[in-house]
Amino acid sequence: MSTPIEAAPAVAAAEGSELVMTYREAITAALADEMSADPDVLLLGEDVATEGGVFKTSPGLVERFGHERVLNTPICENGFVGVALGMSLMGLRPIVEIMFADFLPTAGDAVVNQLPKYRFMSGGQCSVPVTLRVISGGTGRFGTQHSATGESWLMGLPGLRVATASSPGSAYELLRAAIRDDNPVIVHEHKGLYGRKGEVRRGAIAEVGRAAVLREGSDVTVVATLLMVERTLKAAEALAAEGIAAEVIDLRWIRPLDVATVSASVERTGRLVIVEEQVHHGGWGAALISELTMAGVPMRARPVAVSLPPDLPVPYSPPLEDAILPSPERIAEAVRGAVRA
Repeated sequence: MSTPIEAAPAVAAAEGSELVMTYREAITAALADEMSADPDVLLLGEDVATEGGVFKTSPGLVERFGHERVLNTPICENGFVGVALGMSLMGLRPIVEIMFADFLPTAGDAVVNQLPKYRFMSGGQCSVPVTLRVISGGTGRFGTQHSATGESWLMGLPGLRVATASSPGSAYELLRAAIRDDNPVIVHEHKGLYGRKGEVRRGAIAEVGRAAVLREGSDVTVVATLLMVERTLKAAEALAAEGIAAEVIDLRWIRPLDVATVSASVERTGRLVIVEEQVHHGGWGAALISELTMAGVPMRARPVAVSLPPDLPVPYSPPLEDAILPSPERIAEAVRGAVRA
């Protein structure tokens, strides 16, 4: 486990500085910077205060900002997400940590019927600036009830934004963008990335709805999210040695989907591979393929999806969990098949 970052300096003083941080530290920095910039921002969730969070993403915040702005909650997701809604309607900007993405359904009424609909039902009189930080994904050996990404579960809800953080830099920028948004935003963090190191531009804020092209290529477009971005980049590096140039896109936002960036890439490469740590059916990958098809984007080969098995929950067994998650080798083989088709 990495050493927690020191208390974040004022945002203005840190603007533009580039630091190497772990994914975990980048999240802590984003929380500290936004709480420093705006006294209406507060954090609540299970063990976020005295314990620094179950995954240690909020250490030192309660000492710096006090118990009135860093609050432990009971184990009652629907209750404390509902409390966050009330806070937002009274002018605050609450950040809620959901310990595991699998627990999102326990807050179903607040997440589905309240947060995304309240602004509409009030005739635009009320904004709902609530950020849900959701810990997602496998590799942690937590078993089938604690290993879902949940990234596509709520993408069909008008009024809700959904982001996915694949690196320390994107975690920092996406979280700050979410907190500043006047709409409810779910930010998915991946538990398998917390120890990863990367560059963070302190003060940077992501553009809502904009994907990121992380590697340019002319032979095939590969789109991924969360941990699958890292694995896709590893696959692309191996493929480059074989003469296959893969363009890698980190989708970043599930809602809204950046169809334009993906479309422009596919129009150049003519091929598309989707990489998801979830079942493909009903997910963002299927929606993206649908959008491109309806737009008439030409492709030289049929799209390929690398995803979890459609009828198998994530197992507890380490070898079995490793076997069902898309690996760099599986991704590379799928890309080879797309290029050869």
